[in-house]
Amino acid sequence: MNIGIICPSEIALRRFMPALQNIPELTFAGIGVASAEEWFGDEIPDREIVEETLKIQREKAQEFITQYGGTIYDSYESLATAQNLDAVYLPLPPALHYKWAKKALGSGKHVLVEKPSTVSAQDTADLAALAEEKGLALHENYMFAFHKQLEAIQETVASGEIGEIRLYRVSFGFPRRAAGDFRYNKELGGGALIDAGGYTLKYASMLLGTGAKVRYAQMNALDGFEVDMYGSGALTNQEGVTVQVAYGMDNNYKCELEVWGSKGCLYTGRILTAPVGFVPEMVIRKGNEEEIRKLPADDAFGKSLQRFAECIRNPEIRKKNYEELVRQAELVNEFRRKAAEQ
Repeated sequence: MNIGIICPSEIALRRFMPALQNIPELTFAGIGVASAEEWFGDEIPDREIVEETLKIQREKAQEFITQYGGTIYDSYESLATAQNLDAVYLPLPPALHYKWAKKALGSGKHVLVEKPSTVSAQDTADLAALAEEKGLALHENYMFAFHKQLEAIQETVASGEIGEIRLYRVSFGFPRRAAGDFRYNKELGGGALIDAGGYTLKYASMLLGTGAKVRYAQMNALDGFEVDMYGSGALTNQEGVTVQVAYGMDNNYKCELEVWGSKGCLYTGRILTAPVGFVPEMVIRKGNEEEIRKLPADDAFGKSLQRFAECIRNPEIRKKNYEELVRQAELVNEFRRKAAEQ
């Protein structure tokens, strides 16, 4: 099957393309650059600005072609509707996901979309319904969920080594990015909740199961920014298990899991962002004793692509993916509502 990319983004070149080389079912066939209308909308600036912007995008796209072959499509529209493509990868800013995922699905293409799937629960539900109607795969690229370290941690917890679980705590935050980063642009779907916070809610949902409910939520703003910049909250399930989450995008870097048990604690870093080949570690602490253990290295992006390929082949996995997509979007929406009540 041929797959194309809408937008020559950094993550597509740095992470997606190397991982794709190990997925025999999918072959890179091309990359789409935005037309002037797609990039600027109704307010197209001076010709010089347009030409320079499109030139930069085409130069970025050429890097893909030089390294991997394929074709440059002169618009997102032409790639999303190209008859020679079977699937599309969308590494666009979040506010653009719905439009182009809908266009690609409507043209009969399987869609791999970067997280979050969209910026609203209703839009995500609409995409899942469209994909199901057409028998197409729709996969949200929360790649950390497929890393082998999560399974190893769960085995340790399930063994009872640290006793009965009293609390999970998931934290993910990073320092402020460059001023023009889409994460700080409300119109492009920026905001800490649907960026860093989405990771913590996704993992909380995995830990708690389908009964996860938001009990407390806080979203915080900072002067000079039009989006939320950091936040925290707590979720529980029917059994009373609690996951505390904290996130931000003007924070000292932190990407940690803490599991507090009746007999001990488990800690690990890079739980959500372990790069290819990185060997994570977990710390088991009981009283004054501490043991450091290696966790398995993995290629989480590659595993997520494998899941996408499985979705294409297997209707049952596709159905499960639709449900997970909608549940994640609803959880983010529920968190936002709870925060508004504070």
